Amino acid sequence: MNTTKPTRLERGLALLRQIDGSGGEAVLRDLENLAPDLGRYIAEFAFGDIYAREGLDLRERELVTLASLLTAGGCERQLVVHIRGALNVGLTREAILETFIQCIPYTGFPRVLNAVFTAREVFGREAP
Repeated sequence: MNTTKPTRLERGLALLRQIDGSGGEAVLRDLENLAPDLGRYIAEFAFGDIYAREGLDLRERELVTLASLLTAGGCERQLVVHIRGALNVGLTREAILETFIQCIPYTGFPRVLNAVFTAREVFGREAP
């Protein structure tokens, strides 16, 4: 019986697969020959440390992530991955869109529209 605690990387990769499935793995693959350390940082820190914390469930973490990416602006490629992730952890299309609408007073219509149109692209690729 192996009682070894998973490493940050192992924990992060497992969460990345659970949340983002093949989308997250594709991001890491794309970075392998270009910036492999960046992929490792994403897996270890963002997922192995931050996403693995107690206090919020994965659905709540994805809502925060979606709102943060929308607010930052110019993050549409990352929004695609995290919209898929939000759907994978059980958020509905309606909850995702409502999260974006909630951001209007704080970030404005242009960034919310970009996020909504990005969601439309993802939803079009997802099964109903």
